[in-house]
Amino acid sequence: MDTKLELRHLVYFLAIAEERHFGRAAAKLFIGQPTLSQQLQRLERQLGVELLARTSHDVRLTPAGQAFRIEAEQVLEHAQRAVDTAREAASGRAGKISIGFNFAAGQQVLRPTLRRLSTDYPGLATTLWEGLSGAQLSAVSEGKIDVALVYAGIPPKPLLTQRVSTASLVAMVARHHPWAEREQIAFRELANQPVVLLRRERSPAMYDAVFAAAERCGIPLTVAAEVEDSGATAVMVETLRAVGFISDARPRRPTEDLVALRIVNPTPRVGVRAVWRPDSQPGVSAFLNSLAAAAPFPSSPDERTARVPRQPNEEGRSR
Repeated sequence: MDTKLELRHLVYFLAIAEERHFGRAAAKLFIGQPTLSQQLQRLERQLGVELLARTSHDVRLTPAGQAFRIEAEQVLEHAQRAVDTAREAASGRAGKISIGFNFAAGQQVLRPTLRRLSTDYPGLATTLWEGLSGAQLSAVSEGKIDVALVYAGIPPKPLLTQRVSTASLVAMVARHHPWAEREQIAFRELANQPVVLLRRERSPAMYDAVFAAAERCGIPLTVAAEVEDSGATAVMVETLRAVGFISDARPRRPTEDLVALRIVNPTPRVGVRAVWRPDSQPGVSAFLNSLAAAAPFPSSPDERTARVPRQPNEEGRSR
């Protein structure tokens, strides 16, 4: 016996069960009554049972029809739920998204964006990963995460990007360093100090911003060490009595043994960018919509507030 049912047969049956009349059910379904009768008979043959007891004046459900009605209603509810779920996923309102970020982006951009995302897309589950910008860019390229908020210039093709904020870099010294009691330094003073940098592969934009500022000042930098992460930076700054660099999003005293100082004339700055792949899933569009809705974001005190366009402009596609 062929028991492959079509959803339309369930719709036809439920219309008859509700109306208790073939003519009214046919009118409700916008089909002819003979067609409806034929389809109901085909359904009964497929099931091998009678669903309806027909008289000249009435149509009633048999015990089999009553039981079938309950299940048929649930099947149609499940089918509609499947349709709704697919549409929600396609619109970014359901599913999941993995988001990478660095510390400054998390403080300035991610928190307000996630608040907006949870309000506008409550069905979208998020996974967060904090790390340095170089690793985040690689993770986006390799498909390990969907979108990242990082320090970056224009990333390589085919990645897409939007600049969403700006962060200034500050100098980090140990509490026993001669500069520890100062509020700020001029960048040119770094000519006489050993400096510690994150390796360029770990944070390209920060590395380039420091050397660009040195070039503007016309001074050489004495690089005492290049390190893998901020923890190693702190250790080397204390051990070598050197100067490191961190975002101004961090507190003036990152730890009990370290002090942050403003850098002026010039101030090294890096762009905070959203980066994603061109073939990203719909959740990324939802994230970008929330990013735009949550803007403007706070930037460095001497910078204008950054705004996020709702659609990527020419800058949005990597060059």
